[in-house]
Amino acid sequence: MSLSKQDFYIVDVFAERKYAGNPLAVVICPEPLPAPDMQSIAREMNYSETTFLQPEPDADGSYRVRIFTPNSELPFAGHPCLGTAWIIRHLYSPDAQEITLKVPAGNIPVTFGSDGVLWMEQLQPTFGSLVSASAAAAVIGLETEEIDERYPAQVVSTGIPFLLIPVKTLASVRSAVYRSEAAAALPAEAAVPVMPFCPETYDKANGINARVFVDELGVPEDPATGSAGGCLAAYLARCRYLGGPSVDTVVEQGYEIGRPSLLYLRASEIDGRFAIHVGGRVFFTAQGQLV
Repeated sequence: MSLSKQDFYIVDVFAERKYAGNPLAVVICPEPLPAPDMQSIAREMNYSETTFLQPEPDADGSYRVRIFTPNSELPFAGHPCLGTAWIIRHLYSPDAQEITLKVPAGNIPVTFGSDGVLWMEQLQPTFGSLVSASAAAAVIGLETEEIDERYPAQVVSTGIPFLLIPVKTLASVRSAVYRSEAAAALPAEAAVPVMPFCPETYDKANGINARVFVDELGVPEDPATGSAGGCLAAYLARCRYLGGPSVDTVVEQGYEIGRPSLLYLRASEIDGRFAIHVGGRVFFTAQGQLV
């Protein structure tokens, strides 16, 4: 692989301080890179995701972005969109109040709040396969009675599908362990990244505790997952998990792996149409060059 020097930046996303949240590397690509080169760089960075940004906007003002895990390219992901939008604003468009990213899944608008929270609007959700409580429990190494069967274990996608598993207690979420053999026994459409969650939290100011296992993409546990957050927001609205079709809550994630993260969720459902917004803060931590 032959590369000229290319700038890259590292930010922590869904963080409330530096060295928390989910780290992201953003590589600036004035000239397009072949996909194998981008995959090699993402594997070298070894974060949950690395993004590759074309710094010149398209005619419609959007910025082309590609997203890679250590193992593969993704059509969309949450913390890469927020982190990349933060870099675009600070490098190229300091007065922008909204930046649109053009990712393979579609256009993702990101807005900048006066309180420092960035918000992304996610695509309309699709609600897929239902999984029995016993099968869902097996995937995360729990007993069936630890699953909250008032709500379904279900695959939901706003660009990337996740199996959402409602769990009764924080103790159960904390003890969850991803079991690849049990996941392999699920129907193919349900063998996707897994998000167990519950209404008990470490910090009483937050509304939901969650973990995300993305083993098949080279990320055993993700510290903060904006794409899963959008799926969860749609699920909470549709299932009336918080008492109605509107959602305004804070999800804590990453506490179990030493990367505490906060995801702000806002969602509503009206006549089957969803408005889904996922927010978080971004902190700049490092910059360098690929040589």
